[in-house]
Amino acid sequence: MRKLDLEQLGITDVREVYYNLSYDELFNRETDPSLTGWDRGVVTELGAVNVDTGKFTGRSPKDKYFADEPSSSANIWWSAPGNGSDNRRLSPEGWARLKGLSLQQLSGKKLYVMDGYCGANKDTRLCVRLVTEVAWMAHFFKNMFLRPTAEELVDFCPDWTILNACKTSCPDYKTYAMNSEVFGAFHVGERMTCIGGTWYGGEIKKGIFTVMNYFLPLKGVGAFHCSANMGEQGDTALFFGLSGTGKTTLSADPKRRLIGDDEHGWDDAGVFNFEGGCYAKCINLSKEKEPDIYHAIKRDAILENLVLDAAGGIDFKSEAKTENTRASYPIHHIHNIVKPVSKGGHPRKIIFLSCDAYGVLPPVARLTKEQAMYHFLSGYTAKLAGTELGVTEPQATFSSCFGQAFLPLHPIRYARILAEKMALHGAVAYAVNTGWVAGKYGVGYRMDIVQTRAIIDAILDGAIDHGTFEVMPVFGVEIPCAVKGVSQPLLNPRNAWTDKAEYDMACRKLAAMFIKNFKKFEDDPAAKALVAVGPQLLQE
Repeated sequence: MRKLDLEQLGITDVREVYYNLSYDELFNRETDPSLTGWDRGVVTELGAVNVDTGKFTGRSPKDKYFADEPSSSANIWWSAPGNGSDNRRLSPEGWARLKGLSLQQLSGKKLYVMDGYCGANKDTRLCVRLVTEVAWMAHFFKNMFLRPTAEELVDFCPDWTILNACKTSCPDYKTYAMNSEVFGAFHVGERMTCIGGTWYGGEIKKGIFTVMNYFLPLKGVGAFHCSANMGEQGDTALFFGLSGTGKTTLSADPKRRLIGDDEHGWDDAGVFNFEGGCYAKCINLSKEKEPDIYHAIKRDAILENLVLDAAGGIDFKSEAKTENTRASYPIHHIHNIVKPVSKGGHPRKIIFLSCDAYGVLPPVARLTKEQAMYHFLSGYTAKLAGTELGVTEPQATFSSCFGQAFLPLHPIRYARILAEKMALHGAVAYAVNTGWVAGKYGVGYRMDIVQTRAIIDAILDGAIDHGTFEVMPVFGVEIPCAVKGVSQPLLNPRNAWTDKAEYDMACRKLAAMFIKNFKKFEDDPAAKALVAVGPQLLQE
């Protein structure tokens, strides 16, 4: 217990405050039998607590807003038709309304207050405070953020505050030109986030990631949606990729120490983790193929939307609630981690992961520095047929910097910093396709993780660069002619297709999608110059 001056925030008549509770205390409160609905956690056979996040089993990007205020408005990459930004403009009146609703919801309640750091670098870290009425959300925060020591908590002063008012919403949202009654709203001037209408834990995590992505690039520090690990010789690698491409899975490597699985900065000293935990996808999780993640699911971990039987048994294959089932756990649940601080040197290997459901891209390609910038700005992967209502064939998804939803600034800012860092430290980029080979989704098959790991090993130990390469038509990237542990016919994707003419059509179709997407960057001269190193289609 600790008396906190929440009235300064505007929260009144607080019945009780539970401050920075231990894992055991949070476990007892989130599994209290008297709880009902989405407040209640259920203990599973593995010891982790499973919770239900209700209607929202993922982020709600169309309900993300930045307050239009003097200190930040000139910097924000505002949403506009066709530009892909999720940064919707919120009027001062709209912000006041959402903040008022959040404060009203949290007033007169028993509250959980959690303090933590975002960023392992003390010079640039953010001191974050969460205020919520839900015990398991406090637990989620404790898992995902860096945990201060008792001594550090004595004088802890938040740089940013999250009001998680998930039990409220904005019924008059149309008055403020909002998308719906749900909201995740940021005010840079007030250093505050208000969340309402959604119980998805990822809104807490990704919201602060967005805040870091605002402040760090303005200081010349890289802020990236990527995982990172370190080899025995201290060599660091970054893995960029959207959800479902294998970013968390492939960075959890028994031969290398994990720095972090999702969010990192890159400054003059090297790479540093933003987080104190991991947030792994659980769909089809198996002890055999992903042992590190599987064994991390134990007491102190939180599962989201897993299907359980009456005895707490977990069905990792079930998509009954969502395909986006998740596990949040403190990073020390992974034994092979960088200690005592999640930092590494300057990376020499940069890996861009995509899940190409069209079966066009090669399992691995080496990129020039210019191609790396093109593919970083493109941020390609594909949605699979059948995963969403009405999706009957694969759909290309382009997410700038492999994290478009979390970019408050224009993507070119992040790309320039990455280019500068790569050039300064001699980093080389590779594109790795963890998706379909020998045909598109429904015809071919997904690249086996064992072979993908063999590719990653060859990149990280340098073996891939000692062999010969050929240039892939249309996309112009270099494909290795052989990689130990990988079936040779798969390396050139056209060779693995039975119908070569069909492959050629699919290749041109995907290339056209890349070209169309990249047009949104052509107002920037540096980005426009990159068109020459992207996919090329001869005029017929």
